[in-house]
Amino acid sequence: VQLQASGGGLVQAGGSLTLSCGASGRILSIGVMGWYRQAPGKERELVASITSDDRTNYTDPVKGRFTISRDNAKNTVYLQMNSLKPEDTAVYYCNADITRIDSHDDVSLHYSTVDYWGKGTEVTVSS
Repeated sequence: VQLQASGGGLVQAGGSLTLSCGASGRILSIGVMGWYRQAPGKERELVASITSDDRTNYTDPVKGRFTISRDNAKNTVYLQMNSLKPEDTAVYYCNADITRIDSHDDVSLHYSTVDYWGKGTEVTVSS
């Protein structure tokens, strides 16, 4: 199982970007999916999260500007970022609680739930 994020880049303040992150592999189900970010010299912080039934949570600095969504059929989570500010500059990481199939045979299915991280995608907002 792996998470693959994309969509980062350089944008001027006030602009928009959309990040996406798809999960692939032997997936049975996906629980909470989320986006974190880490700015230079700072700790990684939660930006937004979404449950499997689309309940969302946002950190205060992005409320009203960012929107998290997911497509369960595609095992993909998105982060629409509008009205970007220089302080949004960071490496953005996707995260997901994934129940994966470890093994199976004719009579049993073995699975485990693992917290996965994607490789970061860099977002730079110029003033």
